[in-house]
Amino acid sequence: MSKRVFNFGPGPAMLPTAVMERAQAEFLDYNGMGVSVVELSHRSPQFIDIIDRCEALFRELSGVPDNFKIFYMHGGARMQFASIPMNFMPRVAKPKALYFETGNFAKLARVEAERYGEIIRVVDGESCGYSAIPSFDPSAIDQDAAYAHLTANNTIYGTRWMEFPDTGDVPLVVDATSELLSREMDYNQFGLVYAGLQKNLGPSGVAIMVCREDLLGHAMPHTPTMLDFKVSAEERSLANTTNTFAIYLLMCVLEWLKEQGGVAAIEKVNEAKAKILYDALDASDFYSAVAHPDFRSTMNVSFHLPNNNALAEQFIAEALEQDMYALKGHAVVGGIRASIYNSMPVEGVQRLADFMKEFERKNG
Repeated sequence: MSKRVFNFGPGPAMLPTAVMERAQAEFLDYNGMGVSVVELSHRSPQFIDIIDRCEALFRELSGVPDNFKIFYMHGGARMQFASIPMNFMPRVAKPKALYFETGNFAKLARVEAERYGEIIRVVDGESCGYSAIPSFDPSAIDQDAAYAHLTANNTIYGTRWMEFPDTGDVPLVVDATSELLSREMDYNQFGLVYAGLQKNLGPSGVAIMVCREDLLGHAMPHTPTMLDFKVSAEERSLANTTNTFAIYLLMCVLEWLKEQGGVAAIEKVNEAKAKILYDALDASDFYSAVAHPDFRSTMNVSFHLPNNNALAEQFIAEALEQDMYALKGHAVVGGIRASIYNSMPVEGVQRLADFMKEFERKNG
């Protein structure tokens, strides 16, 4: 087998080796057809089987209710920062939405939405450097808003919502790009959950959308056809040629996740992996975690070193020599970031924790 390192990159992220090997084996000849999976027509019976299998697996693994539609959108999660207000703002007489700003991508979503209507920031985490999820006054939830938007997990800072807020009758829209199917969620509390595939579910460029049916069909008149949620839902994501290979890989990842015991089982593994790293950080006077302990992500662990820039570069270089790849922190935070999504094995996390202790011994 070709060399594989432990890829701690934030996304596009590590895929399960078994999934990669399956894709490699089926790439030239899918199901004995003599054609590659990337050559299949998106309207062929074989691809329809793939997209049907994805939906069945996702529903089985997530427990999403029957009154939700599952479909796919181009442009990853970032494109949906625009498509969401386009589709949901007209639900109310005066275009207005609520945004919980708890990190960089939550801020980008809020800024994009301001093009389409009035935006009320329910919380603004910038004042605490996005190191925590700020508390908020429930009375700030304006019940006349079209929707409320939050980012479930903040990949840059390593924070997450432990519990989702009650927004009353205002549909809660959740960007779950870096968390979807990493922990159990009650979809009855949401109006829309969406995620780019590139963290836990597959390659980049595609977003999976899990939308309550009653929220479809309200798009602004000038909404491009390919950004209209109702069109994608009714056409089963086949209004144009979709990213067939990404959806095929999603099917492979979902089947792998089912083999691991499903979401409840992988959530326990994820909690155990994160604990290994946080225990190493908490036991150290050398490293300092970015996230407040009450809001620590199980997907992204960000931390600093003394004399951050110089030592961080040394840390990254020496880690790579030990087959640990892509540990550089985001530019706005610096330091180190270990992304430990579903596909990262415990072995990789333990190797990093051991390396951290040895690096501290030599440089502390």
